[in-house]
Amino acid sequence: MKRRSSLSKLWRLLRRFSPYIRQQQTLLILSGLALLANVALQLLEPWPLKFVFDYVLIPSANQKLAAIPLINQLDPSKLLALAAIAVIAITALRALAAYWSTFGLAIVSSRVMAQVRNQLYHHLQHLSIAYHTKARSGDLVVRVSSDASRLQEILLTALVPLVVSIFTLFGMVGVMLWMHRDLSLLALLTFPLFAIATQHLSQRIRKASVAQRQEEGAVAATVAESMSAIKLVQALSLEDAFENVFFRENERSLRESVKTQRLAASLERSVDVIIALGTAIVLWKGARLVLRDALTPGDVLVFLTYLKNAFKPVQNFAKYTGRIAKAAASGDRILDILDEVPDVTNLPSATAAPAFRGAVRFDRVSFGYEPGQELLKQISFTVDPGQRVAIVGTSGSGKSTLMSLLLRLYDPTQGRILIDGQDIRDYTLETFRPQISVVLQDSLMFAATVRGNIAYGVPNATRAEIEAAVRLANAQSFIEALPQGYDTILGERGATLSGGQRQRLAIARAAIREAPILILDEPTTGLDQANEQAIAAALDQLAENRTTFLITHNLHLATRSDLILYLENGRILEQGTHKELLRLQGQYAALYQMQAAMQEQSAPKLMS
Repeated sequence: MKRRSSLSKLWRLLRRFSPYIRQQQTLLILSGLALLANVALQLLEPWPLKFVFDYVLIPSANQKLAAIPLINQLDPSKLLALAAIAVIAITALRALAAYWSTFGLAIVSSRVMAQVRNQLYHHLQHLSIAYHTKARSGDLVVRVSSDASRLQEILLTALVPLVVSIFTLFGMVGVMLWMHRDLSLLALLTFPLFAIATQHLSQRIRKASVAQRQEEGAVAATVAESMSAIKLVQALSLEDAFENVFFRENERSLRESVKTQRLAASLERSVDVIIALGTAIVLWKGARLVLRDALTPGDVLVFLTYLKNAFKPVQNFAKYTGRIAKAAASGDRILDILDEVPDVTNLPSATAAPAFRGAVRFDRVSFGYEPGQELLKQISFTVDPGQRVAIVGTSGSGKSTLMSLLLRLYDPTQGRILIDGQDIRDYTLETFRPQISVVLQDSLMFAATVRGNIAYGVPNATRAEIEAAVRLANAQSFIEALPQGYDTILGERGATLSGGQRQRLAIARAAIREAPILILDEPTTGLDQANEQAIAAALDQLAENRTTFLITHNLHLATRSDLILYLENGRILEQGTHKELLRLQGQYAALYQMQAAMQEQSAPKLMS
């Protein structure tokens, strides 16, 4: 299927963002009027020179052709002065019109692109986890920041001048046809050559621009990936490996950039030759018409000026084709994201979720990330409000995926999940997810204050509520020891804190939400014994009067649960209390006995 041209792609963008554009309608109309005034004044620019040539410099030549009663009655010196004043006035007015059209359109584009960037970020935030697991975060950052900025910049530096050029071209061709039709048609014979050159090269420029933006996205993704894991990169001496990948991506980006510039330069130089050919034809034919008294010298001067300016829009089109192709490529990358449909969305009939009591039921739930590959198979269990559930089992058995379904990060391929007897898909995501708190194994901290990190998601949290959550998490001692206490700015991802400190802040963050359902995903993994005990104590307080799901490999933490689910290969093989499962002498009992034996063996070593 033939691909759309760059201009048609930009037109598609304008249609897509038309609601934002219509909001700037008044300013857009004023800027458009200023743009038309700019074009009209550009058409007037050569006429003072015509009058000087025909009535001052060579008044006797072609007197009949040049005779305009009002102008003919003026003294040559006065006409010369008026022509000089007209040159200044026309140029000044045109500069003013160009300023207001450019300034007005700059404001419009800035406002529109700010809204587009907001929409893009909002859409990315709500795309399903399945999309984000496949996408490269660095490339997404480039699309939100660089592609949106490039689109705005090129619309101002390329598309607006191109629109001016097109209006000017039609205006000048119209005046040229009015002045001398045959000479105009002769000059326009070179336009098909231009069309052929631009059609051939602009398609190649567009393809090269798309490839260049893809390579730039790959470079950014490599940087983001290595920088986000710089500690691991240095610890494993992976600097050279990542540098080699970065150098290769950067080299490919450079090659595509050079290719784009080479094609754009070829197009501009081809147009230069076509312009020279058209000018030569008009100069030759125009001079012969003057010798035959069919035109005045002033007419030829206006004609040549118009022709040069008429070709200037053509030349600008060649010049801006590469830029517009890049804008189209950036726009395509933006629309690619906006066209993505989230896998998990609000149903048309979804309603606001009421305050949950916390009864949870999985009813024959199956799920797979890819069609035909089920990770969870026919999962069924029931949890009463306030109960504690431990989810244990082998790695890769689907424990975290099970809780992702409860959060509606994914939807089951079969079966249903109910809270308080109602399918969770019947509720809007905006009112459903805030009623579930989560503490992860690697709790993410943001580059903000301690207070801000705790209160994320609860913007109206009071100082007293934050401090109460901190006390529940047993975090007040280390927070007060920080340089600015609650106002200490944390490093990106909380790199300035220890693992135990990050977990305590994560517990405080979960506590302040006061959600009736709590998910704890390996909250003590990687912590030493002292920190593990402190975190476990804080989690016990956090779980009070909440329906709590604990994913853990540490079966000692699971012993205090009201219900233990043992998963293997996506199925619940065993479920019951700790004592019931020990009596069953199945997989759970064997795993628990093995862990207990390992702890007994390590205890003397720790004391020695």
